[in-house]
Amino acid sequence: MGQKRKWANIPTGYDSPLNYAISARDRSVIDMVDQAVRHKQVMLAYQAVVPTGHESRPAFYEGLIRVMDETGRVIPACDFINEIETMETGRVIDCLALEKGLRTLQDYPDLRLSVNMSARSIGYPRWNRILKRGLGKDPTIAERLILEITESSAMLVPDLVVGFMDDLQKKGISFALDDFGAGFTSFRYLKDFYFDILKIDGQFIRGIATNPDNQVLTAALKSIAEQFDMVTIAESVEHPQDAAYLSAIGIECMQGYYFGAPTIHPPWLDAALGQESA
Repeated sequence: MGQKRKWANIPTGYDSPLNYAISARDRSVIDMVDQAVRHKQVMLAYQAVVPTGHESRPAFYEGLIRVMDETGRVIPACDFINEIETMETGRVIDCLALEKGLRTLQDYPDLRLSVNMSARSIGYPRWNRILKRGLGKDPTIAERLILEITESSAMLVPDLVVGFMDDLQKKGISFALDDFGAGFTSFRYLKDFYFDILKIDGQFIRGIATNPDNQVLTAALKSIAEQFDMVTIAESVEHPQDAAYLSAIGIECMQGYYFGAPTIHPPWLDAALGQESA
């Protein structure tokens, strides 16, 4: 009887208070992101990707989408991207990220920038219009733009991704296979994808200096990248000993909190402000 009273306020269709709480949380996140997108309360946070051995000069920056809730709090994509991935909101987020990334490239001609996208946005008309318009504004933008597609997203429609990449690589755009090792890539597609960059998922990188399993797995992923002529980037590098180990085994670039957290105040903005006040 007590258990029945305890569950009395749980709506039909939910088998436990926990499942109901998780569903309610997801709906709350989706509503928050919908509101932010509707009012364009989004921005990019920038994180450096540094070449191994030359960490003081970033190879490029990754533009990571952020949304602001009604209180002005900045919410990172990892808090909502899975909930909206299959929704229209996910496509709009991709559009806004691309729009802001292209504008940044236009404003800062010495910058190289990567922007995340889902394979689901490949056929989204608005996304393609934004890309075409952005590339038309500056002939150098294509060669400075990197599009990042996660491994799990790429495998949803591999044949579509192959054709899409081939078309845009001819225009000078580069592609990064993000979170490699976290998904379920069919290896027969790797030889067809022709990604320029392979980003090794952070679960294999954290603590790698003292973790033999991660050492073996990262070496295998690095070998795959070398076979298919892809630049390797280690994600989630957080400690100096891990950075030193990755450098020793020949990882070409690194990204993570050890080199700097994502920031909405990147160094080129400070430089521009300094020039204005001089």
